[in-house]
Amino acid sequence: MHATIDNQPILKTLNEVTHVPIIQRQKRIFVKKGESDFNTERFFYFILTGKIKISQINFETSKEQILYLLSSGDMFEVTALLDGKPSDYLIEVLDDSELVEVPIEDVRELLSKEPAFQRFFFPYIAKQLRNMEELAVDLSLYDVYQRLIRLFARYVDENAKNPKLKIIENLSHEELASMVGSVRKVVNRTLQKLKKDGIIDLSRKQIKLLDLQKLLQKVEY
Repeated sequence: MHATIDNQPILKTLNEVTHVPIIQRQKRIFVKKGESDFNTERFFYFILTGKIKISQINFETSKEQILYLLSSGDMFEVTALLDGKPSDYLIEVLDDSELVEVPIEDVRELLSKEPAFQRFFFPYIAKQLRNMEELAVDLSLYDVYQRLIRLFARYVDENAKNPKLKIIENLSHEELASMVGSVRKVVNRTLQKLKKDGIIDLSRKQIKLLDLQKLLQKVEY
């Protein structure tokens, strides 16, 4: 299903500034699961639907650290947009996705001139910075059990009738390990403990949240 202005804040925001000639160069694109070819030196991307992973890999050890897991309402590549330098992040499409592609120089001009876009952009940047702070704290101060607990707490969809996990609910155990700075074997063991504790249930490629209150009670601060 294609995203519409009614259900997509990015489209609503871009629609507010269509009087600006540069934004008319935006283009909707569709990318398939597994694709990783994005020209972030020339273009900036807004995610309408789907899921995209931004990560770094140590090619000597093959160890991956997922920095951002992006979905509807997110955008990339913010660092290149702000400092003008190419990044060496790896970008991979995890689900078939619909994006808006805009020349990056157009977005820079939009950011400098349009209050409507600034009101949308800066709170998003603050959220991303906070996410990176939380990742640094988790990796430095907590064990894998607590990192997973904290990860799940951040990705709870509390707007659902019954609280459930969003975005990360169907990640592989290897991808979860890459989010919490561990390895699959350790994450598998930790997930089994969370299941035994009655916090989650595990099925094939699916994690179901069973008890939100018990999850939150386990979070250390």
